[in-house]
Amino acid sequence: MRTARSTTRKNPVSALLTGLATFLGLVLLGALFPVSAQAQPPGTTLATGLHISDGRLVEGNGNDFVMRGVNDAHTWYPGETQSLSDIKAQGANTVRVVLSNGHRWSENGPEDVAGVVDECKANRLICVLEVHDTTGYGEEAAAASLDQAADYWIGLQDVLTGEENYIIINIGNEPWGNTNPEGWTDPTIAAVEKLRATGFEHTIMVDAPNWGQDWQGVMRANAQSVYDADPTGNLIFSIHMYSVYDTAAKVSDYLNAFVDAGLPLLIGEFGGPPDQYGDPDEDAMMAAAEQLQLGYLAWSWSGNTDPILDLVIDYDPDQLSSWGERIFHGANGIAQTAREATIFDDGGPSDTQAPTAPGTPTASTVTATSVSLSWSAATDNVGVTGYDIVRVDGDSETTVASSVTNAVTVSGLTAETAYTFAAYARDAAGNRSARSDPVSVTTDEGGSTPGVSCSVRYSVVGEWGSGFQGEITIRNSGTTAISDWTLGFAFADGQTVTNAWGGSPTQDGGTVSIAAAPYTSTIPATDSVTVGFTASKGTTNAAPTAFTLSGTPCTTA
Repeated sequence: MRTARSTTRKNPVSALLTGLATFLGLVLLGALFPVSAQAQPPGTTLATGLHISDGRLVEGNGNDFVMRGVNDAHTWYPGETQSLSDIKAQGANTVRVVLSNGHRWSENGPEDVAGVVDECKANRLICVLEVHDTTGYGEEAAAASLDQAADYWIGLQDVLTGEENYIIINIGNEPWGNTNPEGWTDPTIAAVEKLRATGFEHTIMVDAPNWGQDWQGVMRANAQSVYDADPTGNLIFSIHMYSVYDTAAKVSDYLNAFVDAGLPLLIGEFGGPPDQYGDPDEDAMMAAAEQLQLGYLAWSWSGNTDPILDLVIDYDPDQLSSWGERIFHGANGIAQTAREATIFDDGGPSDTQAPTAPGTPTASTVTATSVSLSWSAATDNVGVTGYDIVRVDGDSETTVASSVTNAVTVSGLTAETAYTFAAYARDAAGNRSARSDPVSVTTDEGGSTPGVSCSVRYSVVGEWGSGFQGEITIRNSGTTAISDWTLGFAFADGQTVTNAWGGSPTQDGGTVSIAAAPYTSTIPATDSVTVGFTASKGTTNAAPTAFTLSGTPCTTA
C-alpha cells in the first residue's frame, strides 16, 4: 500500500514495509507457500452466477471471465456516478466500488448500493463491492473488523440476493496491517463462514494482510485452509501490488504460486508510478496477468488526494493522466485485453459472429520512430469494441497496439526501417475479425519532431521537508500529432529529479530532459499527456520558467 493511492482516508504504509519487504519479502513469500497443494472445492452446489471452477472465475454458463477494470472511490464521491459509464467507455469490463459500512466513513445504505448495482448493470460492468473501513485493521486504530464488515453485507442481503451473475462481494479492503499479520487467517475464515451461513451464494473475494500486499506471505501460506472453509468453493483471493512488487521476479513468483496450486487469484489493486516507498513494476504485473489470464483492477479512477494514481484528472474522461494512458491503452492494457461478460447478452444466444475485417490501414505522420495509422471501421451484428494492430513479418505477426477507435499511433520503431502493419476488429464477446489487408511503411531517417506547437502546465502536487512531487501536462496545440517528444526545462534552486513516470528523465546540473515513455510518446492534435515526478529540494522550490518540446519553445499555462 502507498500514500499515492490514498484518498486522504488511507494512512501511508510505514517505512518498515519497504525496508523489510526488500530484505525479507521475497524469501518469506517463497518459503511459506505449500505450492504443491491443490484447491479442492468441498463440492456443494455452486451458485448459478459467477463462481469458481477449477481455480478459475467463470460465469454461470461456464465461460471464463477475466476481470479487466479499475477501482472507483464511490463512498467519498457519491455524486460522481457518471464515472461508471466513463469507465465502461474506456473498455473496462469490471469496476471495484469503494463502500463504507459506517464504521469510519458515512455508510452507504441499501438504496445507494442498489443504485450502484443498477448503474453497473446498465453499463454492462461486473461490480466488485468492497467495504473500505477494514483497511489496516490491527495497526490502524480507526479500522473496522472483518466481522463488522460481514454484518454490513448481511444487512444488504435483500439488495444483493439475486444479483449473483453481476456482483462479487469483497468482504473488506486490506483487512490487516503489518502488525501481527498472522492474525488475518481466523477472522477471514469466520467472516466467510458467517456470510455462507446466512445464505450468500455470491463469489466472495478476500484481500491479503500487510495492507493488501502480503509481503510476509500469510495469505499465501494459508490460502488453502481459507479456501477450504468456504462450503461453496466460490472464493477468490486478492493481492494488492504496489512498491513491494518492484521486480518481475516478485510479481511472477507470487501469481504463479496460486496458479500452480489451483487457487483463484486476481490483482485487486495495483499502481505503477513510483513514490517515496519504491517503484512498482506495473509492466510485469499486467504482462503476467495477461499471460496467466488473471484479473487486474487498477487503482484508481479519480479523486485521490495525492493525484499520482488518478487515471483521469478531476473525473474528466477526456483528461487521461499518463497512468490512465498506460492502463487503458498501453501494452496488455484494458483496451487490448478486456472482454465483456457474456451475461450482458441479455439471455439470448451467445454472440459467435465475428466483425467484418477493417479497411486497409492508411499511414500518416511517419517519423523516424513512429507512424500514425487509420482505417475504415469494421461492422458487427452487436458492436465493435476495439481494434488490434499487428506487425506482419512473413507468416508471423506481433500485436503492437490496440485502440477503441479506428486510429492509432505505433511508436518505438527503428529509423529507416520497412514495416508492414494490419488491423483486426473485435467485439464484446471476444470474436475477432479476419485480418485487414496490410500496409507497408518505411520510417524516416533522423529523429526530430517537426512542426511542434505546444503549451505546458507545471504544478507541485505534494511537498515534504526535503522533497516534492511535480506534474507536467504537455498539450499539443497544433493540428497534427506529436510523436517521440523530448521535454526540456531547468530548475533554478538545485532541485534533482529522483523518479518519473510518463517519461524517462536525465539531468545535468539544473537542466532536465524527459524523453517520452512508450505509452505517452504520441500526443494527438489538441490533446495532452501528463508526466509526473518526485524530486529532492532545498529550502526554496521555484518552478521552471521555460519549457521546450523537441527543441521548440512551448507556452506556459
